[in-house]
Amino acid sequence: MMESGVPLCNSCGESVGHASNGEVFVACQECNFSICRSCFDYELREGKKACLRCGNPYDENLALDDVGKELPVSRSTMADHLDNHQDTGIHARTVSNLSAVESESNGEPGNPIWKNRVESWKEKKNKKKKAASKATEEVQIPTEQQMEEKQSPESIQTFSKTIPIPPNKITPYRIVIIMRLIILGLFFHYRVTNPVDSAYGLWLTSVICEIWFAVSWVLDQFPKWSPVNRVTYLDKLSSRYEREGEPSELAAVDFFVSTVDPLKEPPLITANTVLSILAVDYPVDKVSCYVSDDGSAMLTFEALAETAEFARKWVPFCKKFSIEPRAPEFYFSQKIDYLKDKVQPSFVKERRAMKRDYEEYKVRINALVAKAQKTPDEGWTMQDGTSWPGNNPRDHPGMIQVFLGHTGAHDIEGNELPRLVYVSREKRPGYQHHKKAGAMNALVRVSAVLTNAPYILNLDCDHYVNNSKAVREAMCFMMDPQVGRDVCYIQFPQRFDGIDRSDRYANRNIVFFDVNMKGLDGIQGPVYVGTGCVFYRQALYGYGPPSLPSLPKASSSCSWGCCCCCCRSKKPSKDISEVYRDSKQDDLNAAIFNLREIDNYDEYDRSMLISQMSFEKTFGLSSVFIESTLMENGGVAESANPSTLIKEAIHVISCGYEEKTEWGKEIGWIYGSVTEDILTGFKMHCRGWRSIYCMPLRPAFKGSAPINLSDRLHQVLRWALGSVEIFLSRHCPLWYGFAGGRLKWLQRLAYINTIVYPFTSLPLIAYCSLPAICLLTGKFIIPTLSNLASIWFLGLFISIIVTSVLELRWSGVGIEDWWRNEQFWVIGGVSAHLFAVFQGFLKMLAGLDTNFTVTAKAADDTQFGELYIFKWTTLLIPPTTLLVVNMVGVVAGFSDALNNGYEAWGPLFGKVFFAFWVILHLYPFLKGLMGRQNRTPTIVVLWSVLLASVFSLLWVKVDPFLSNSNSSSVAQSCISIDC
Repeated sequence: MMESGVPLCNSCGESVGHASNGEVFVACQECNFSICRSCFDYELREGKKACLRCGNPYDENLALDDVGKELPVSRSTMADHLDNHQDTGIHARTVSNLSAVESESNGEPGNPIWKNRVESWKEKKNKKKKAASKATEEVQIPTEQQMEEKQSPESIQTFSKTIPIPPNKITPYRIVIIMRLIILGLFFHYRVTNPVDSAYGLWLTSVICEIWFAVSWVLDQFPKWSPVNRVTYLDKLSSRYEREGEPSELAAVDFFVSTVDPLKEPPLITANTVLSILAVDYPVDKVSCYVSDDGSAMLTFEALAETAEFARKWVPFCKKFSIEPRAPEFYFSQKIDYLKDKVQPSFVKERRAMKRDYEEYKVRINALVAKAQKTPDEGWTMQDGTSWPGNNPRDHPGMIQVFLGHTGAHDIEGNELPRLVYVSREKRPGYQHHKKAGAMNALVRVSAVLTNAPYILNLDCDHYVNNSKAVREAMCFMMDPQVGRDVCYIQFPQRFDGIDRSDRYANRNIVFFDVNMKGLDGIQGPVYVGTGCVFYRQALYGYGPPSLPSLPKASSSCSWGCCCCCCRSKKPSKDISEVYRDSKQDDLNAAIFNLREIDNYDEYDRSMLISQMSFEKTFGLSSVFIESTLMENGGVAESANPSTLIKEAIHVISCGYEEKTEWGKEIGWIYGSVTEDILTGFKMHCRGWRSIYCMPLRPAFKGSAPINLSDRLHQVLRWALGSVEIFLSRHCPLWYGFAGGRLKWLQRLAYINTIVYPFTSLPLIAYCSLPAICLLTGKFIIPTLSNLASIWFLGLFISIIVTSVLELRWSGVGIEDWWRNEQFWVIGGVSAHLFAVFQGFLKMLAGLDTNFTVTAKAADDTQFGELYIFKWTTLLIPPTTLLVVNMVGVVAGFSDALNNGYEAWGPLFGKVFFAFWVILHLYPFLKGLMGRQNRTPTIVVLWSVLLASVFSLLWVKVDPFLSNSNSSSVAQSCISIDC
């Protein structure tokens, strides 16, 4: 028991005790800094003879007399006391509900979080000392024997391999890039030094546009300088962490699924995503699935309840027969031989029974959807007669329901099922909820309280697990001792179902996922694209990677007291947070310190940094959650009471929990943009983390994409607007994070490209308008070419073609996918990107926020039926205008050439080629305007009209019914008329 009136030690949290004269022990007579006898003795032995607070030297008499009297009697210093402590768990931290300051004022026996942190530090120091002593002993051991001991099979075993692109493919590609840069320099020298005086405005506009295109090409091309491929070894992972007869040692994973509106995001699609997660090929006790319902819809809740019941049959069926994919809707709809590689006699019978059960399950889900089409006036009512708490989606309490798990229902064979948790965070008027990013941060906190897996995998509601071993693929990197230390996330490529074979609007985004992302993987890692990503939870909390450079020894090895003692006469001592910030020379405003760096601080500095108050300011007022953030290898906090976990989980999703914390600023999903994914990944890379791109042979995840033209443009508009918002924020890669020096330059170029590409719409729409203007005015942007100038133009075109061909060669992308990407780059650039730029500036200058509706994912009954649906939107106006203007320009150009004679046909060729370049890139857009092509294609009619106009003009020019004399007299009479 602590004695009444005796203060607590600021180092260990115990009572300071009494001196030999019976009075309370006081080490420093100047400031009465509270430190116990054991800690005081320890400081003296370490050579620290100054007060930790004020820097004044300790009383020599006290140091000589008291220490001399008591040291022989009691040698139980703080270090000895700490050595006797038995650690349980990875951190074994117990977090008090009070901060360090509050615990002192209330007279409680110490601050547990600080006390246990000191114990962890001391244990680390002991390990270091043992390692040092072992190293000295190894000097006497022969080198061969040391190598044999160090290279044990487990220590050198790696679960993945990086395969660089072969030199015969990547070297020519790099050479052509350099040559293209040289040719660009010579080309622009010619363009700038040879203006077109007769069309100076058009010439100047074209040159400015061409310079911007060249800069965009550099930003896009150079991050592809060192692309890599990777392979994984799942068998090695299993042999290391899943030994026969022993519990699995694979790390736990929390799956996050987010949904908002069940009427636009069909519950059946979300249910298939959940079922594919529950049936994943991974130990069931290591898997938890959290579904965020940000619309608080009872339809989603009831559909999830039905899904949990159906999972009891579906999960054992999947694992028994190893079926792929494990989303029932997509498994039963695939047109393949389902008997292939299935040798169990009972498979056919059980498959038929399972398909029948799934059809009945679909009927129940569809009945719920039909019922939810019209909301009752009094609101929804649950089965027990009580009102549904989420009837008002903008004003409702937090809701959590655990459907499956350790204490929930088992499958029909009696086996345990993964945990399934429904979460709907609290919503109240007057609070900013931050849309999807806020929902994801709520899931981070809920999962930390309930399961606290060290890794998080987030999926959109329409992205199901297509490869049941996808999690194992990610663990081959995350749990690799040589690779996973500094990895913050593993990004998988996005693959899609339900897209037409020609991929008219480049929905698959093959060029980005198979070219750009491979290039980034060779630098610092791919960008985060919002779904299909496995995170290291500690990276989301704002911690830095283990390889982050430690603080300089000059500022950290000597005691804080000594520094104060030496410097107090010259200038006042700095606050510890200022010293830390100055020593880092970093403007990244990291959420908290790096856990690996605090070894270099003395006890007082640590107590200032690790006080629970600093954690509360960062993570919020939840002792259970704070303790979970310190558990690097996951696991539920030992101090947590299982009976109150749900109550604590409800607390961490309250709408006011994030106020005055770092959530959304430095930790979790970052707020401030509708593309929170790019921003979140950017912050992690700025802290020094790296990411990895994983492309298994069987796609890990598949989703559905909006294949309708209008929906596709709105999707691109949302992405582009998010990039503009980041450009106009403090997190813009053009100026953010330079002081830390942790973001590689090619990686920064890639991030700059992700936020400036919408601005290319301005020069692009101007450049696409130039052909029509040239044809209508008879002027051109290029002067008469000399032989040397022709070489530069020809060289530029050849370099563009060769660069593309070599890029396709090392990436494996088909030429059709590349061409579709080029076409939609123009279509999206002159429509969605243009609107995004204006809306972004309106939001910044006038505060006008744009609300986006969720893109409908459901398709018609007919295959690709949605592709031909025409939905009018203002985004269609600019490209339609460009098409019409260029077509009119072509007709006008031919008309002018016919009237001016043979000499006009030469200049006409360049202008018409320019116009046809625009029309050819907008061709998919033109097809989209035409709708379904079930009879004679309408596009043929348009081309017929165009050609008919040209031939009509030719017919007028060579009309055989008009004699030459008559035509000349008509011409003379027309000239003599004075208009």
